[in-house]
Amino acid sequence: MLAAIEFDIFPNYLRSMEKIILVGGGLSGSLLSVYLAKRGFEIHLYERRPDMRSNRIMAGRSINLALSTRGINALQKVGLDSEVLADAIPMYGRMMHGKDGSLNQQPYGTGGQCINSVSRGRLNTRLLELASDYPNIYLYFNHRCTDVDVANATAFFENENGEQITAKADRIIGTDGAFAATRGRMQITDRFDYSQNYLYVGYKELAIPAGDNGTFLMEKNALHIWPRGAFMMIALPNPSGDFTCTLFLANQGLPSFQQLKSEADLLAFFDAEFPDALKMMPTIAEDFFNNPTGSLVTIKCNPWVVDDKLALLGDAAHAVVPFYGQGMNCSFEDCVVMDECIEKFHPDWNKVFAEYYKERKPNADAIADLAVQNFYEMADKVGDKEFLQRKHIEHELCELYPDLYKSQYELVTFSKQPYSYAQQMGKVNEGIIDEIIASQLEEKLADRTLLEPLLKMHLR
Repeated sequence: MLAAIEFDIFPNYLRSMEKIILVGGGLSGSLLSVYLAKRGFEIHLYERRPDMRSNRIMAGRSINLALSTRGINALQKVGLDSEVLADAIPMYGRMMHGKDGSLNQQPYGTGGQCINSVSRGRLNTRLLELASDYPNIYLYFNHRCTDVDVANATAFFENENGEQITAKADRIIGTDGAFAATRGRMQITDRFDYSQNYLYVGYKELAIPAGDNGTFLMEKNALHIWPRGAFMMIALPNPSGDFTCTLFLANQGLPSFQQLKSEADLLAFFDAEFPDALKMMPTIAEDFFNNPTGSLVTIKCNPWVVDDKLALLGDAAHAVVPFYGQGMNCSFEDCVVMDECIEKFHPDWNKVFAEYYKERKPNADAIADLAVQNFYEMADKVGDKEFLQRKHIEHELCELYPDLYKSQYELVTFSKQPYSYAQQMGKVNEGIIDEIIASQLEEKLADRTLLEPLLKMHLR
C-alpha cells in the first residue's frame, strides 16, 4: 500500500481542489482517478457494480487482457507497471492449432518482444486499491448513473437501496463503458454523431484447467488460436497454470451458439473442430451452458466533449472489439493524453478537453477499424499459405531492417506511435511486400543493395 499522499507535492495552482466526478470505476476510470488525484483534484468515483476488492469478478465476463507498450507506459506513470508485469505471463507469439493437432508458432515481434496476459479482475482490483490510498479520491459502489445534467455538471445516481443521489461537481468525465449513461445524455443532443456495429460473432468464456502440480497443458508463453474461418477459439495463460479460453462463434446459423443446444451437440462440434482442446476441457459443458454469451460491438461517436463540463474516455468514447488486444491499452493511453493536456492547458478546461479529443479521436477510430480487420486475420488468414508467406517476409524485414521497416503490428503493440500512423503504415507495408513478391526478391531479402532503395522509396 502507498503511504498517504502528501499534498505539498501539488502545484500551487491546483490546491483549489476542483471537484471532478468520474462515472465508472472500471479499468480506465480507476486509473484516471489516480492521475487526477496526483494533480490535486478532488475525485468522486461512482461505480454501478459492487466493490471488486471484496467481490469476485463475474464468471464468464473476465476475458484476459493483453497488456502491451501503451498500457505499460500508463501504469508506469502511477508506479504499477512492475507489480502488474510480475503477475503477468509474457506471450511471445501466436500458437496456431490445426484440426489435425498440428502446431505453428508465429512470433509477435523481434528481439523477444511480447504481449502480457493479465487478469482483468485482478488488475481492476489493484487499481481500485491504489485509488483508495489517496485521501482526495472518494469511491462509491452500487451506484448506477441514471442521468447527467451536462450544463450544471451534475450526475444522478440510484444506489442499491433504490435511493436517488444527486452529485454536483466542476466537471464530469464518463468512463462508464460501451453503453455509457454519460454518452446516452449526449446522444439526444443536437449534432451528435453515434454508431454501433456488432460483429456477427458472439463470445463465450471456457477453460482449460492446470495439469498436475499447476503445470501448463500447452505452451505457456503463447497466445493459442484455433482458426476455423468464420469462427475461432483463443486461449490465454494464467499464472496458476490454467488457460482462459474464449470461443468466438456466430450467434445464428450453422455453426452457431443457437445451434449448440445440448451437451451432445456441443461435444460433437468440439470433437470436429477443436479435438486437441476438447481433451483438455473436462468442464466444457458446465462452462458453456452456465457462462453468458457476450456480444462484440464497435462504437464510434463525436464529439466526446461538451465545453469544460463533460468528457468521455475509454469505451464510453470508443468501444472496440478485442482482436488487436488494444481495448485496455487504448483506454489507458486516453488517461495519459488527458493528463498531458491538463499539464499543458490547465486551468483552461475548454482547451484541455478540446485538445484531448483532437488527439485521441482519429487514433481511436483507427484502432477500432484495425481490430475488426484483425478478427478476420486471426479467424481465417493465419492458416492460409499465402498469408503465412507474407508474414514470413514481414518478419524478415523487421529483423533485417529495423531502422527502415516496422510492421503494423509492431507499431500498434510495441510502440507509442499514433494508431492512425500505424494504420497508414500498414498500407505502405502491404505495397512493399507486394513488390517483393512480384519482383521475386524473397530469397534476396538480406541484400541491402536491393532492399534499401525499395524500402526508402516506399517510405518517401
